[in-house]
Amino acid sequence: MSYILHLISDYDMMEWDEFDNLFQRMMRPFKELDDVWNEMRSSANMQTFGPYYYGYSVTVGPDGKPLVKEYGNVRPSLLPTAETREPFADVIIDDKEKILKVVAEMPGVEKSDIKIEVVGRAILLDAEHGERKYHTKIPIKQRVDENSAKATYANGILEVKFNLKEEDRPQGKKVEVE
Repeated sequence: MSYILHLISDYDMMEWDEFDNLFQRMMRPFKELDDVWNEMRSSANMQTFGPYYYGYSVTVGPDGKPLVKEYGNVRPSLLPTAETREPFADVIIDDKEKILKVVAEMPGVEKSDIKIEVVGRAILLDAEHGERKYHTKIPIKQRVDENSAKATYANGILEVKFNLKEEDRPQGKKVEVE
């Protein structure tokens, strides 16, 4: 009987060791992330640039497919990529009102610091105020009327609205056969 109990306890110990090893492997990236974070906080770079952020936004496009966009000033390697931040921005289309709205988060700047430009099928957003610098290029699939643009900025949120243009449809031409 004691031999059977000994085998069961050895089996339980093996199972526990495997679980412990698995748990340690799972925790390793978090421990490394903590070390990197502490190093970034202690460096002088954090006082001159920070905060560091990075993320994804997921929306559903008009075709029903998910659209995943990256934003932030740090890539997954957790190292700063530039002094310029890429603001979180979203494009909202209101088919009922025939309006395209761009919403971007750009805290820490004044509305006089913001420059908005429509180039082809892209909207360029730039802003700079002291240490805060933002830049992004937002591609748009729809045609917009550049002259209808209206922008508001309050509490760090920029909203730009455009009227949608009707897509040019080919008229067609009848060709006579000679």
